[in-house]
Amino acid sequence: MQPRNSRLNSSALRGAVDLAAVKAAGEAAQKAEQARAERARQAAAAEAAGVAPAQSAAYRLVIDVTEDDFEAEVVQRSTEVPVVIDFWAEWCGPCKQLSPILEGLAEEYAGQFVLAKIDVDANPLIAQQFGIQGIPAVMAVVAGQLVPLFQGAESAANIRKVLDQLILVAEQRFGISGGAVAPGEAPAAAPQRPEDPALSAAHDALDAGDLGGAIQAYRNVLTEQPGNTEAKLGLAQAELLQRTEGLDLQAVRAAAAADPKNVEVQLQAADLDLVGGHVEDAFGRLVDTVGRTFGEDRDTARLRLLELFEVIGAEDPRVVAARTALARVLF
Repeated sequence: MQPRNSRLNSSALRGAVDLAAVKAAGEAAQKAEQARAERARQAAAAEAAGVAPAQSAAYRLVIDVTEDDFEAEVVQRSTEVPVVIDFWAEWCGPCKQLSPILEGLAEEYAGQFVLAKIDVDANPLIAQQFGIQGIPAVMAVVAGQLVPLFQGAESAANIRKVLDQLILVAEQRFGISGGAVAPGEAPAAAPQRPEDPALSAAHDALDAGDLGGAIQAYRNVLTEQPGNTEAKLGLAQAELLQRTEGLDLQAVRAAAAADPKNVEVQLQAADLDLVGGHVEDAFGRLVDTVGRTFGEDRDTARLRLLELFEVIGAEDPRVVAARTALARVLF
């Protein structure tokens, strides 16, 4: 079971930031169509066997998930449709208010997302790996990528806004659009996207650990296509890996703790925090550094924070929160 990033290609970021996300986004649409075709096959088989569509796996919009079937029901299914996870427990009063709202929205959205319900008491390992501190908590998995959504009870109107954003991100970034395929209905053909040889070469260099080559290749793409989002994200990721090569984690953290005003060592520590998966720590460290510095030092810390935002992605809630915190210390 791998509830966090499941397709990491870089050993330097194993279990932390998914540097394969850019390349995976281009492949996700094709995988989604393949998964949809398989769901259609399963639904047709269920109909032939006399199983009602609502009872078949292809038509379940609300599913109870355990540690045993998490990989199949959440991670694998997320290659086809966004999976929203409702962490709940029987003793939790707010959960009893929120869960029916989420279930109703799953029916209302008619397959644009699947709702996975996880009882934290019965599945403590999943709750631990997701870092659940309190319930109700709602997260999502899209193409194997974790997307925190919100914690606590919310109104249906507010949740719709969150879901609409999630569905938009899933389609635009990963090429995943939900929706059940009826038994016997042919799934839409996967779009054939021409491959950009220069961008493909950059991705391959990054996967191979040739950071210098990847950086130059991404820059070459951006020279010709300044607005290429994949190249911008890939460049930010490759530069992060290059900056952290050869750094000693313990030594850098000790130096950062001993000298909070040393901007260079704070930048190194933030880079290592991000590589280690401590995204909030990295952002918080740089926000604090911006708050305690002035002039060129402040601008250096601010720009590095913006670079790290590029690595994670503008739509990530942690980036949104850090932007707000940065605005507070700047203004």
